[in-house]
Amino acid sequence: MRYLALPRGINVSGSNMIKMTELKAALETLGFENVVTYINSGNVAFDVSGPHVSKGLALEKELIGEISPILEKLAGKPISVMVREQIELTRIIQNNPFVGQFESHKEMHVLFLNDNVTKEANAFLAENVPPPERFAVHGREIYCHLPMGVADSYLGRGTFERKLKIAVTARNWRTVEKLATL
Repeated sequence: MRYLALPRGINVSGSNMIKMTELKAALETLGFENVVTYINSGNVAFDVSGPHVSKGLALEKELIGEISPILEKLAGKPISVMVREQIELTRIIQNNPFVGQFESHKEMHVLFLNDNVTKEANAFLAENVPPPERFAVHGREIYCHLPMGVADSYLGRGTFERKLKIAVTARNWRTVEKLATL
């Protein structure tokens, strides 16, 4: 089965610097196969076989437990990581509620979380996200249409994570599409 690890904040603005060659080698020591990194932000695709007995979300949590210490060792501090079965990216792409409503991949982002968005968090987003930004919650993903770009958006200011006290990692639409094919 093919999985993706999506660490938060790797190699962004000179922070949490990790060489992708070192990350790849470290994941291979865990027995992961066909390890491939994508761009310099820690996105990693890999095959899992062998001793893992868990399935679905339980296996994702198990993989997070194996990958997190490696990220911490390489970065020198704890790094949040989200894990998805690669086939899930196809579902995410197909379920984009803003398909056809954005001109550039730079306007469209997906936030990945380790747990479902709570009703309270969903209500907070509905009440606080300023127009023309739009968010749509689907389980453990939040689709973000940011017509003015990410830099000055609600998402870009980090308000979402601070207010909701949950770890997320964001990927732009081009990256989401690429990760589905690694």
